[in-house]
Amino acid sequence: MAKNGKQEKTVEDLLKEFVAECHPLESQDKLSLLSDARTGARYCECHINGGVLITLGTTDVPLDPDEQSEYRANRDIDEGSVAFQKMREDAKQQRSFSNIVVEWKQDPDSNTPIKVIGGQHRFEAIRHAVENSVDVLHGVKVYFALDMKQRLDVQLISNTNIDISGDLIDRLRETAKGPELRDWCQSVGLLKKEQDFADSYSRGGPISVRMARTFITNYYDGKTVDPKNFANVETTPLVYKSGVSDEQWEKTKNDHPELWSDKALRAAGKAFCELIAAQRAAFTGSKKHGKRPKPDYPEKALNLAIVAAWAYVAGILQQNTTRLDRHFALKNWTAHDPLNAGELAGGRHYTDPQNYRGLGYRTDPQERGRLVELFFLQAESGKGITKSSVDIAIKKYHAKQGQLEVKEAEAKAKSKET
Repeated sequence: MAKNGKQEKTVEDLLKEFVAECHPLESQDKLSLLSDARTGARYCECHINGGVLITLGTTDVPLDPDEQSEYRANRDIDEGSVAFQKMREDAKQQRSFSNIVVEWKQDPDSNTPIKVIGGQHRFEAIRHAVENSVDVLHGVKVYFALDMKQRLDVQLISNTNIDISGDLIDRLRETAKGPELRDWCQSVGLLKKEQDFADSYSRGGPISVRMARTFITNYYDGKTVDPKNFANVETTPLVYKSGVSDEQWEKTKNDHPELWSDKALRAAGKAFCELIAAQRAAFTGSKKHGKRPKPDYPEKALNLAIVAAWAYVAGILQQNTTRLDRHFALKNWTAHDPLNAGELAGGRHYTDPQNYRGLGYRTDPQERGRLVELFFLQAESGKGITKSSVDIAIKKYHAKQGQLEVKEAEAKAKSKET
């Protein structure tokens, strides 16, 4: 609450509007305006009829209604979920749900001032019940006059009890920061026009925030590597974790303020999109011809280790246009799929465990390092990915790791002597 009392007055006015239109079980005299001490967000808790909730409510809620109103905060409804089907049946049997989290936001251009922030599956189950003439009271937590930071906080805490995906947490946080990453991905083709990041990545769907951050950060990390000294330095790219601290991503943006206008990065992004498209196209219609591919083959380019390694090598080769062109031209090897997923799957080292499935399945540091060697090697010849190049790349990776271990041991021994 503001010290001058203005916010309190505004919240009270909103509360009166809510009571007048929603007729909660609790009268206004019995409703208490509470405050979240951590964020200052104001709210009340009450019960309203399902019919009122559905008539005045919507799950079509933007996180940033002023600047990014076309992008939604809620995750997609999982219609096929067994739990959701059970929830719908329970609602028809007059189940009363609780802790549906909403924001009351009067908008002259909207007939749905109840903005559902948490509990969209329960909301849809209630809708189904109301359509079947079942209308009972439900518990609702109603927030008033949220700002952007408070709305993001409410989005996150209201979803933690339903196993929220890390990808959705990333998307919410990125949306709160602004549209730049999404706009960049749309401009290079990683996302379709007006498409948002996945709330939980699945094959064939939109990319996740994690993928976009991984691509961009590794491109810039690769630029710090001298290609002439490639064989003698550590060249293992990173892969972001989802749903955790994004300090590394903030560092990338701070270190590269030109990021969103970087033409070379944009060219790399577009080239990678073309590789994704070529990989998918290689399997178009193959099922019709009796050559049903393994389900991961068309989407192989979006394995996180491949995303990281390809971008990393694109960064390394920025000063060598001939080899960079060969790297970008990998998409043109369409005699087979450009990434030659079958040969990747056959690549292995004698030290690999029995359950190792070949390159392009895992995302651990070793997988990423091997793929960097492979893409760097391919850019030397420009002859695509072959069985022999996969084998050589894996051997090069392990030889390099052995050499680096020796250097580290020598350095430690030398420091002890001094």
